[in-house]
Amino acid sequence: MVWYILAIVLVAFIFDYINGFHDSANSIATIVGTRVLSPFTAVAWAATFNFLALFLFDTGVAKTMGKGLIDLALVNPDVILAGLIGAIAWNLITWWYGIPSSSSHALMGGYGGAAVAKAGMSAIIYSGWVKPLIFIVVSPLVGMAAGWGLMVGTTWLFRNAKRATMEPIFRGMQITSSALFSLSHGANDAQKTMGIIVSLLVSGQAYFVNETGFLRHFYLASGEEIPFWIKLGAHLAIAMGTLMGGWRIVHTLGSRVTKLRPMGGFCAETGGASAIFLATAMGIPVSTTHTISGAIVGVGATNRLSAVRWGVAGRMIWAWVITIPASALVAAISYWVVAAVRG
Repeated sequence: MVWYILAIVLVAFIFDYINGFHDSANSIATIVGTRVLSPFTAVAWAATFNFLALFLFDTGVAKTMGKGLIDLALVNPDVILAGLIGAIAWNLITWWYGIPSSSSHALMGGYGGAAVAKAGMSAIIYSGWVKPLIFIVVSPLVGMAAGWGLMVGTTWLFRNAKRATMEPIFRGMQITSSALFSLSHGANDAQKTMGIIVSLLVSGQAYFVNETGFLRHFYLASGEEIPFWIKLGAHLAIAMGTLMGGWRIVHTLGSRVTKLRPMGGFCAETGGASAIFLATAMGIPVSTTHTISGAIVGVGATNRLSAVRWGVAGRMIWAWVITIPASALVAAISYWVVAAVRG
């Protein structure tokens, strides 16, 4: 059982890697779409700040994921594995079709679906789901409002400046805003995987309590303190995934939703990062995808409403709506299969 649990830890880090791969578009789509950085320079820049978030933020989001959504007394390693399978499957499907869906909500849906398949609805801690579910709606609206407001204010502030003069300035500023958004992405998203690993090790603590040597380091009595190796592994995994870049989704966010210039890219990234930093400080696992998508739409709408390709935006919203139930269904089926195979 000990090695089975450690294998699931590895699967969790694989999910985190895919999270970075899938969501790298959130950090780099605007800066690539405005041609401020080349694609490979952009992913290296984003991956660096994904990792640096390790040293700058508390772990409130991880604790929400670890013990705030599902009753840990009803969780076992099979539930965690099935939840991860559901989240990974949905991420790969949406990546293949270039749809910027939420890795965060895929993980929440997978975790919840697997737990319900094992123990029924009693496994759900309903109060823990309130804020994350509310922020499915709130985060893109906050991102949209922030992107719109920053774009309006910036345009007014530089209303008398020539575009040729301001373009180089905002190209430099967008490098900074891209770093801020990548930092916020690493801070919020890496913690979700930390929380799942903590849930796994707390639920399997009985198998590690008598272990010695390096295996002793995997024993967790509670989810109050998150060991450094979990934090390091989560941030390394998401940074390496970001470095690979999910180019299908980059194309959707960077050029298909609306056309961006460096000023717009700066406003979208800064607005999105501000919203995610706020949620991270509150310990709320939010979708970086929803937030930056909303910010991009808000920036585009300051030009004219027709500047936003609402058909593309509509398909993204449908993907957001079905992410939690779809990943929950895949996870529930995975749990029944895993439970049957393991007897």
